[in-house]
Amino acid sequence: MRQWYVSLIFLVFSFPVSANDKLINYFFSAAKTGQAEVLTEFLIHGFPVDQRNNQSYTALMMATYYGHKKAVTILLHNGANACLKDKRGHTAMMAAIVKSEWDIARLLYKVDCKKAHSSGKTLEQFAAIFGQTDKLKELTEGQ
Repeated sequence: MRQWYVSLIFLVFSFPVSANDKLINYFFSAAKTGQAEVLTEFLIHGFPVDQRNNQSYTALMMATYYGHKKAVTILLHNGANACLKDKRGHTAMMAAIVKSEWDIARLLYKVDCKKAHSSGKTLEQFAAIFGQTDKLKELTEGQ
């Protein structure tokens, strides 16, 4: 379990980037690859759960997009704000729709973000763009 620590030390001192940037990159790599133990360690030590990367994504958005339900659960349990939007106005729920991650969408749907989703579109309109209307309807009727 502590092998990631050695990797972190290597990462922090290997590249000509600030230590803070390296930690942010490692945090997002953990979210992208579903390394739940690494995310937990970051959060236990006070790393900001809603930290954004240079593309305006949060770890919750990344974990959702790449289909890592356990990582999503950990991030939500640690206070991740599912209503935050990226630079295009998209939320983690929208990432779940795009990638057809319906198990994750069920977790995110429990969070009341109805007014937060969008780049001017409702969840229903957004789902229609990606051909996911029926799946979203199943999700919303099941709640």
